[in-house]
Amino acid sequence: MLSKIVADLEQAVTGIEDGATVMIGGFGNAGMPRALIDALIAQGARDLTIVNNNAGNGDAGLAALLAAGRVRKIICSFPRQSDSHVFDGLYRAGKIELELTPQGNLAERIRAAGAGIGAFFTPTGFGTLLAEGKETRNIHGRDYVLETPIHADFALIKALKADRWGNLVYRKAARNFGPIMAMAARCAVAQVDEVVELGELDPEVIVTPGIFVQRVVQTGGVQ
Repeated sequence: MLSKIVADLEQAVTGIEDGATVMIGGFGNAGMPRALIDALIAQGARDLTIVNNNAGNGDAGLAALLAAGRVRKIICSFPRQSDSHVFDGLYRAGKIELELTPQGNLAERIRAAGAGIGAFFTPTGFGTLLAEGKETRNIHGRDYVLETPIHADFALIKALKADRWGNLVYRKAARNFGPIMAMAARCAVAQVDEVVELGELDPEVIVTPGIFVQRVVQTGGVQ
């Protein structure tokens, strides 16, 4: 009987090695898989490259992972806000590397990885520091810069419900980067509030098919 349900959070993050690239879902705190992040901290992997929309809020979740000194580099679109003091301190001290990517480009680079696209041209970032060293091209009178996909070893995402095959549905805007991150990683791990029986999820509302999910852990609504 095929089942992607794992027993606990420890099993969910098994195999994340030092130096791995890990995508973490969430738009700020919305949709952030905090339980999986805490499990990753406990697991101990270091020198990680983290892909996320921002660089952590306050002292919990992604910010706690940064504070633990486990992250070598972060790829994100919005690294600084009023409560991003952990990242700010690390960056100013030269203890973390930042790859800044406009939000639309970030989403498309992740989606491109999952879709098997080798690279794509976008006008966003052309003529700025973000385009330095990248190929540019004028297409039909408009200037573009070439961006490459972002692949990951693991994706840690949060969903509302799953079945044992790994089909996922999300809670409203909390889905954000989850679906495309699941497609772009070798191993997608979903933290879910509830596991339901096969057939309970309407196929018309399943957002992430189980083919893109390798592990599911039920946390019962724990953030």
